[in-house]
Formats: sequence, structure tokens, C-alpha cells
Amino acid sequence: MVALLYKYPIAPRTDLIETLHGVAVPDPFRRLESADDPETIAWVAEQNAQTRRQLETPLRQVLTARLRELHRVPRMSVAAVRGDRIFFTESDGTRAQPVLFCVQGSGLMGEGLPAGAGDLGRGASASIVAHDFSRAAILVDPNALDAGGATAITVFQPDDTGDRIVYGLSRHGSDAQELLIHDVATGVPLRDRLQWVKFASIAWLADGFFYTRYPQPGTVPPEQEQYFCQVWFHRVGDPQSADRLIHHRPDAPEVVFDVHVTSDDQHLVIASYEGASDHAEVHVIALGDRAPGVAPLSLVTGFTAGWHFIDGRDGQLYFRTDEGAPFGRIVRFDLHGGGKTEVLPHDKPVMPHSRNGTTEVVPHNDSHTVVAESSDTIVDAAVANGRLLVHSLRNASSRLTSWSLDEGDAREIALPGIGTITGLGAQWTGARSFATFTSFTMPPTIMACEAGALEPIRPAALPFDPADYVTEQVWYASKDGMPISMFLVSKSADNRSSEELRHNSGEGVDSRGARLEACGSVLLTGYGGFNISLTPSFDPSDFLWLDAGGVLAAANLRGGGEYGDVWHRAGMRDRKQNVFDDFIAAAQWLEATGRAAPGRVAIEGGSNGGLLVGACLTQRPDLFGAAICRVPVADMLRYHLFTVGRFWIPEYGCADEAADFPFLLKYSPYHNVVDGTAYPPTLVMTADTDDRVSPGMAKKFAARLQEAVDVSRSAKASVSRSAKASAERRGGPVLLRVETRAGHGAGKPIEKQIDEQADLYAFLFHYMTRTSVSEHTRR
Repeated sequence: MVALLYKYPIAPRTDLIETLHGVAVPDPFRRLESADDPETIAWVAEQNAQTRRQLETPLRQVLTARLRELHRVPRMSVAAVRGDRIFFTESDGTRAQPVLFCVQGSGLMGEGLPAGAGDLGRGASASIVAHDFSRAAILVDPNALDAGGATAITVFQPDDTGDRIVYGLSRHGSDAQELLIHDVATGVPLRDRLQWVKFASIAWLADGFFYTRYPQPGTVPPEQEQYFCQVWFHRVGDPQSADRLIHHRPDAPEVVFDVHVTSDDQHLVIASYEGASDHAEVHVIALGDRAPGVAPLSLVTGFTAGWHFIDGRDGQLYFRTDEGAPFGRIVRFDLHGGGKTEVLPHDKPVMPHSRNGTTEVVPHNDSHTVVAESSDTIVDAAVANGRLLVHSLRNASSRLTSWSLDEGDAREIALPGIGTITGLGAQWTGARSFATFTSFTMPPTIMACEAGALEPIRPAALPFDPADYVTEQVWYASKDGMPISMFLVSKSADNRSSEELRHNSGEGVDSRGARLEACGSVLLTGYGGFNISLTPSFDPSDFLWLDAGGVLAAANLRGGGEYGDVWHRAGMRDRKQNVFDDFIAAAQWLEATGRAAPGRVAIEGGSNGGLLVGACLTQRPDLFGAAICRVPVADMLRYHLFTVGRFWIPEYGCADEAADFPFLLKYSPYHNVVDGTAYPPTLVMTADTDDRVSPGMAKKFAARLQEAVDVSRSAKASVSRSAKASAERRGGPVLLRVETRAGHGAGKPIEKQIDEQADLYAFLFHYMTRTSVSEHTRR
């Protein structure tokens, strides 16, 4: 494949070299970390202009039109079931943002029914028709709040009766949220507005709710405002200044909290996590008279295992944990079996490690295993009508079972096929339960648990036929022989043909057909980190690639959660290289088996997946035909200095530590770019308003790659003549795309998603496939 010799915008560069742990480390593009530096602003503008010149073609216009069609499918969130109401958000592809809906009906509550008599695996007690989902009422439409479509609902939590709901709004893709309340019964928005919230966890109690937030600006140094999570209680109607601080850890700035109130309103459960780690401590506060003012029970201490609260009632608390069970188990604590609480004055915060002797510990031997560990990985659970609804993964695909709260009596609930349950909607005493299910060819859909199977609450009209596509799972060996699973998605042989898209005729527009042929090309994606599982999921843009004959591949790399805690640990910290080896081996297997033609594997990933792409790109530039590197963690020596980077230290390690520095430097994408290397065509994508992964890392990485392949610069005198010739034949181009009004990804308006996807596929179709002759000429 021949690439043009690009003249890249010159980035502001210095000869900065830092000595870390006795090692000289160059950082020539550090000025790009500063988004408000005038030279950085000018450089970003030039980069965006160059990217637009390369990608803005007649073909891209047609891709955009097709993407708008593909996005016009309903996609639903997890359902929240309260009283006789069901709450969910839904995007229909025509509005910029998903809308918050409520459906009201009968048959949800289980009064008068014996526990377990509902619809969890056997005869249903209520039919789906008890709720007419076609008559869902709009509660909150964020599109009416922002003409630009940049305001999104990021969280919602109804109270126990379903009469009120608190929801969070985010603007321009920021992680920052503002919490508001809507009175469902009257249809009136309330005046309450809560600020300084990120990653909100919310739990109602009577006429108020517990919520997590961060310090008010000005009360801590600016660089600390992303840390020191706190638990507060807000009473509906009060100003935020009247809220009560319930729980915090001023000694541990990276600890974040998750709050839950048991279904009988008797206990507040606070799980404390080390940043982005699943490892937790658990504390319980007795509510009794519904006044949160008592010292906590320390249920779990030490941050040695993952703990996630499910629900509780009558002093019986249920958790899923990987303590002593890498694939997970479900346990029950009996609070009546030990521990005590003492009432504290209401004006004092609850401290988990008080030295006054009031905090009691419930020993772990007071817990009882309800669902034992198996070869399936438990990832979620809920109590529904007095039974446990357990979501687990079997070979990286979802499985759903119903269990008695007292062990045994497991019932399988059939799923529509290979796919993923994204969440469960249930109540302890509710007669109805729901699961949101998705796959590579099915958009996220709320389904009711009916007679031992999941049934969609309403049919969905799709701009494609799911039966035309095939999903298969294969296994391959990584570098060290470890078996790795991978999903492959393609159009079935009977329906496979190149996709012909026709441009609309008009001035300056080519009216000839552009035949997209991706046969022999594979788009390989991965993640491999933070115990997050890469399971089948729906992306409307995938069908551009599939309909052109391309194959989608999703590899289940170590570092993820697909195969339990041991699988996760095998890809974190000093074992991170396993993740890159797994991904590289996937590309090698695709070529070796003929699934991909030589040089026709493109790789893509975002966030931690962007780190994956960057590391593999620098380690094996010869292996890939193209790379899409989205919002990457690209500087492993400085990532912890920006945004919420310190939350990721348990996963990655920290270069400030002498023991961690060597393995971080060894794979850090920015630091391992080599001048004169023939890197494949690469598109680096970031957003200036990303407040999770600092966009400066993507800018530095792109600048360094451009410098490495730009053999036209006279300053590159150290590059040999043969290396220059190789780069002229194969190196790059390296394009940088910087979004200016969207964040890390969540809350991105539909049109911005389409715009980004059109750029991504215009890039891929040019560098990985044969497009029309006129399209090549245009470039």
C-alpha cells in the first residue's frame, strides 16, 4: 500500500529530558498537555484542518447518510422498577440524546403472592400486556434543555414508590453531573439542584436520598477537586447547603463510595473502592428510625477482594464477591449474628475508622455462601420476588439463572442467543423482573422474564435483518500458550456481497456508485483492563463494515473480567504485557487462518483500549494495516497527574514508584515511538473537553508518531537513507482528530457519534479496502 508523503503541522517542541529513577526520559511535546497554550491551540486547528482535507470526500457523505439510517433504531437502558412504574431511558436515533420515560401499569407488585411465585424461570404471574410500553410517558427530555444536543441524562434513580426520581445531567460529555428531581406523580420538576457530583451513586430513604459527591471548589486545592469522594444526605426541598455529610475518608483521597439502602429501609450499605479497582471495604449503618446518625459496622475491611452489594432485608445482606472464589460467589451476612451500633449526634459525620471504640466488625465467618463458585463468572445479581436473579458469563457471553435465597433450586432462564445482559431491573417484592439484552445484531432492549425465557417488551423495526449475519466464537493461543477466546462477526455467505452506495447528484458531488469492498479485511478490537468484560454489544456503525464484506473481531484479552479475578490480575500492573501479547496473537491468528489477508488487519480501541492499540502499534508496526486509537492513555509515566488518573494506579502502577517505573516505561506508547519506523496509517482521536483521559496524551502521541514518519524534516538527520525510503513507501499517514464539544464518550449527541464514525470508516475504507476509482482519485 503506497502512502503519500505528508507535510505535518509542526508541533511546539522542546528538548526536555527528565531523569526518573536514574533514567533519562525525553518528553519533547510536553507543551501539548496544556490545552490553552496558544501554540497548542493553533497546532490543533491545523491538525483538524489537515484531517478534514483527507477525510472529507464524497464517499464520506454517503457513509454519513447510511449511518443516520442505521442509528434510527431504539436503544434502551436498564429498567428501574418501582411500585407500578417502570423507568428507563431510550434513544430512537432521531433525537440528539436519550429521553427518560416512565410506563405505568398493573401487575408489578407481588402482594399476596408467595415468595418466588413470580416469573423467574417458571410460570409468569403477570403478562407483559400489563404494561403498554408503546404508551410510555416522557418524564425528562434533555433535548429540550439544550438546542445543541450536548446535555445528557447520565444517571437516574426513582424512590421506593416511583413518585419521584432523581436524575443527573452532564454537559459536553463531561463526567461532572448536576442532580435534579422530578415529581412523577404531579409531572412537575422540583427546584432542588445538587452540584459537585461525578460518577453519582444514589440511594433513596423516605423524603431524601444519600448521594456521592466531591468537595466544593475552593475547599481543597484545584488539583484535588477530582478526589476525596464523600457521602451526603439530601432532603427533598432543602438547599444543598443544608445537606448532611454522612461518610468520608479524608485520609484516603483515591477512595470512592457506592451507596445502597436495603429494600426494607433499615440499613445503609457503603462500599468503599480503591479508585477504579473492584477491591472494596464495606460498612453498614443502621437506619432504624430513618435518621442516618449512627456509627457503622465494618462488614469487610482490607481492600483485598471485590465486593458488590445486591440487596438486603430483615438484617440479611446479600453480596457478590470474588473473595476465595475467582469466578465469584454470592454470600449472605446476618447482621443479627454480631456487631452493634451506637447512636451518634446528627451533626457529626460517620467515620469508618474512628478510634472511639464504637465501630464494630462482623467477622467474615458470619457470612454464608448462597450461590457457590462455578466455572461461570458472576457479574451481576438482583433479588426479584424473593429469589436471586444471577447474571454470569460463560465463555464471555451472558447466562441468566434464578436461585432460592436459601441455596439450591436453580432455574435457567433462556436468552435470545449469544449476547450480553447490560443490567437487571427488579424489586425484592415485585412480581415482575426485567433484563436489558443486547448482541452484535440486536440493540439494547428491555426484556421481561416470562415463563423461563426473556421476551422483548415490544418489537423493534431494524434497518437490517439480523438473520443475515453470523456470530461465532473461536479460540487461539497467545504468545505464552494461553488460550484466548474471540468473537467473529460477518455477513453470512448467502447474503454476502459488496455494498454499493450511491452519492446524491449535485454540484461538486460524484453521482457514480462507490462500491465498498472489505472482503479479506478484519477490524480487530479489544480492551483488556479494569476487570471489564468485552462481550457482544451493538454498534450501528458496524454494519457499514459488515455489509461491505468485512469481519469484526472482538478478543477477550487478559486484564478483562470475562474469566474471573485471576484473568483480570494476569493483565494488570507488571503483567500488562500479557494483554498486548494476546492482542498481537489475535492478529497473527487471523492472518494465519486466512480470516484476514496479509496486512489487512486493522486495530481499534478507546481509553484503556486506546492504550492497547498504542502499545501494539509501537511493538508490532509491521503487523497491522491501519490503527484507530481513540482517547488513549498514551503516556504511562504521567497519566496519574491529570484528571482522575490516580484512580487507575491500582490497575497500572505508578511511575513515581521505583518498582513500577521500568515496566511502565517499557510499554508506554508515547515513549516507545522509534524514528524512521514504517508505522501503518493511524487515526488518533481525542476531545478537548475529555475530563477523564487527558487529551494531552493523545496529542503528544500523535505528534511523536508524525515526527517519526515525517522523513521530509531535515532535522531527522539521524534516520538512515534506507529507513527514509521505507517510510516513504509505507509510513503513515498519522492523522489527529480533536473534538471540541464532546468528552470521553458518554453523553455524545447522535450527530457527533455519526460524524466521528463517518471519519473512522472513511479512513478505514480508504486504507484497508478498495473503494471506487473516483474515490482514490479524489484523494
